[in-house]
Amino acid sequence: MRSAAVRRTALAASAAALALLVTACGGSSDDGVGDSGKAGGSGESTQAGKTASGKALTSAELAKVALVQADVKSGTLTEKVPAKDDIAQSGVTSEDVACAPLAYLQSGSYVGKPAATVKRTWKGDAAKPAAGASEEDQFLATLDLEQAVITLASYDDGGAEQAMKDLNTSVEKCAAGFSYTVTGTKSDALKVTKTAAPEGADEALALTMTVDAGLKAPMKAVVVRKGTTVVYVPAVNFASASTGKDYDFPTEIIDAQLAKLG
Repeated sequence: MRSAAVRRTALAASAAALALLVTACGGSSDDGVGDSGKAGGSGESTQAGKTASGKALTSAELAKVALVQADVKSGTLTEKVPAKDDIAQSGVTSEDVACAPLAYLQSGSYVGKPAATVKRTWKGDAAKPAAGASEEDQFLATLDLEQAVITLASYDDGGAEQAMKDLNTSVEKCAAGFSYTVTGTKSDALKVTKTAAPEGADEALALTMTVDAGLKAPMKAVVVRKGTTVVYVPAVNFASASTGKDYDFPTEIIDAQLAKLG
């Protein structure tokens, strides 16, 4: 395949992946609003026996425990980005209401109606091409990095636990795939699979969503709860979206955020 063809294919697949994670390059801090789709029910998550206590954190309090550049060992963390790049929950819909929580998660939003939210974005460092790599491989190397949206949402009245339940139920009911639309762009998830969740949270959920991006491409996400705060972290790798190959979720982001939440 000629270089130009490789570039066109890779860029097309990357654009499709970006459409699925529409806030990969932006975000903002604001009061949370929206509708979780009320998937309801119970689900599986690590350490699910611990319940939230206390009131929801305010936006100012969330900002204090949200990540800053000094908290991460690699990549670039963005704290302030244009509000226009923060897709509202109302801009995300699912053909099956039970799958709405997954659609919110994968599009960089949140589940339920939090009292406050704060958002960050993170972009990893591109892989270095091997010595003597072809032009095609060099180009793909520039895409071989993870980008993640980090949303902290704090809830009143058991909303944090309910958000986790809704997500777990959504994974169970939508494991065979579903369709959803983000600001007018329709996407198809072919399957959803739970993966090993991180430790150190009151509850945690990790999953891989296989999406149709011209080929079967994995997109990953981790959600953790500490008290009344839930952290949503979907992550995409554009090289993976171009090739369909697997990639590692950037666990350092979760580790750093859990450490800061205390």
